[in-house]
Amino acid sequence: MNPEKPLHDLAGHDAFSRTFQHGQLTIGFISPASGYPDSPFPGLSDQAEIVQSLDRSDAAALWLRDVPFYDPSFGDTGQVLDPLVYAGWLAALTQRIAIGTAGFVTPLREPVITAKQITTADQLLGGRFLAGMASGDRPTEYPAFGVDFATRVERYREAVALIKTLTSVSFPRLKTEHFGHLRGDIDLVPKPAASRIPIIAIGRAGQSLEWLGEHVDAWIWHGDAQRMSEVVPHWREVTASRGFVPFGYGAMFDLDTDANAPLQTGRVLHGGRHALKAFFARQRDAGVNHVALNLKPTRRPALEVIAELQEYVLPEFAVGEDPAAM
Repeated sequence: MNPEKPLHDLAGHDAFSRTFQHGQLTIGFISPASGYPDSPFPGLSDQAEIVQSLDRSDAAALWLRDVPFYDPSFGDTGQVLDPLVYAGWLAALTQRIAIGTAGFVTPLREPVITAKQITTADQLLGGRFLAGMASGDRPTEYPAFGVDFATRVERYREAVALIKTLTSVSFPRLKTEHFGHLRGDIDLVPKPAASRIPIIAIGRAGQSLEWLGEHVDAWIWHGDAQRMSEVVPHWREVTASRGFVPFGYGAMFDLDTDANAPLQTGRVLHGGRHALKAFFARQRDAGVNHVALNLKPTRRPALEVIAELQEYVLPEFAVGEDPAAM
């Protein structure tokens, strides 16, 4: 298979293609796309304005985190709101930006209900939903659900298979150990608005890269942004037989008010817009396909940061409405 060709059944998926494309790097944002550096809880009163600003911009996607509980030892609650309920609200506020989960805690969610919620959100969004699935990194949450943390790897695999099957196969048959049994006599409704729901691994979910490379449509990792391009060669190697399977990462981000400030990497990606633009261009050339920016550390107003990025950075890393014509 030609490694430059996309996965065959997602080639016409507009939201996936605008977010992930061979030889391109796009930029997205992690909800709530605003700063809350001194608190685990963000303010949500200005979310409608922020989201609509992103929807008018060249941002490719808005990613919704899934944090069921506040755990003081982690000190961050994401956007607080349930991501799949939130996605339904976003459907009424947006028209073009892809809405993804980053990612819902798959082993703790009943997959049949999750599949129903995903396809409902996708219908409301007109096919713009990207299903990012994670295993969860907070062991303290598992006892509240009556789930053994040690089973999360197997539960993740089964949930991915069950959600894939329910959302893409009519009257499916599938038996799982930790979840349900489909006997071919019932069918999930609705089905996706688009060709199918893209499945994206968020983090490693306890899996090998080989397993991820075989079973997901894209992979979003996290860590020091400077080192993310080093992951690309191995990822391309394990996915070579499938064609183009995108790679991206999420990063804490703080845009300096000085446009010429040098870039600093590590726990937080910090710098001025000139260095940032040059850095993303190098990563694009190295094969990184998407970067999801988390504005939690910033003290600048979110709309100010988004406006500066839109004027000077985002258009450089935007994919057109008709990827096939590029």
